[in-house]
Amino acid sequence: MGREFLELFESWADNYDDSVSGHDEEYRDVFKYYDQILETVVELSVGTVLEFGVGTGNLTNTFVEKGITVIGIEPSIPMREQAIEKLPSTISITDGDFLDFSWPKEKINTIVSTYAFHHLTDEEKGTAVAKYGNYLQKGDKIVFADTVFESKQAHLEMVDKSRERGFHNLAEDLLREYYTTIEVLEKIFMQNGFSVTFSRCNDFVWVMEAVKL
Repeated sequence: MGREFLELFESWADNYDDSVSGHDEEYRDVFKYYDQILETVVELSVGTVLEFGVGTGNLTNTFVEKGITVIGIEPSIPMREQAIEKLPSTISITDGDFLDFSWPKEKINTIVSTYAFHHLTDEEKGTAVAKYGNYLQKGDKIVFADTVFESKQAHLEMVDKSRERGFHNLAEDLLREYYTTIEVLEKIFMQNGFSVTFSRCNDFVWVMEAVKL
C-alpha cells in the first residue's frame, strides 16, 4: 500500500525541497510548475481538507497560508519531521497512508494529495477511492495531482525518452512504481460514484478533480 517505498523517501527527505525547486536536472520536468500545481489543488478544494502524503509539508503550507483547515497524514517519520518544522504547531500530521489511517473527527469535504497516489497499485487505488467514497458526501471532492499517462504506450515512450536523455534513475522510477493511465483512473472514480475531470500541468503531472455524486 505504498509503504514499500518508505526507505526511498526517508533518504530523500533532506533534499526533497531542492528537487521540487528544480535543482535536480533529472526530475526538473516532473516538478515543472510545481508551485502552480499546488495552487491549483488548493483552488479546487472546498471546506475542510484531509491530505495524504504530506511529505515535507509544501501543499499543507499552501493551505495554511490561505487560512484553510487541513489535516495531514504521512507515513515517513523524516518527512513528518521536515513538515513539522515548516508548519504551525496547530497543524495535525499523523502516521498513516492512503489505505491505513484514522479518519478525523472533523467533517472532511476534500481529500487531496500531490505526487503520491502512484505509490499504490491500480487495485489499491480502487480500494482507496472506494473507502473515501464511504466517508464523503455529495459535492465533496478528491483532488489529486500526480504523474499519470494518457496510455500505456505514452508511459513506455516516456521511459525511453528518459533513457535517451541519460536520466536512468527517472526511467527506473517510472518502471518501478505504479504509474497508471487516465483511462484506469477515470474508471475507478466513476465506479465509486464520482464524476472526474483531468487537467494537464506538465509532461508528467495531471490534476484530477473528482466530485462525489
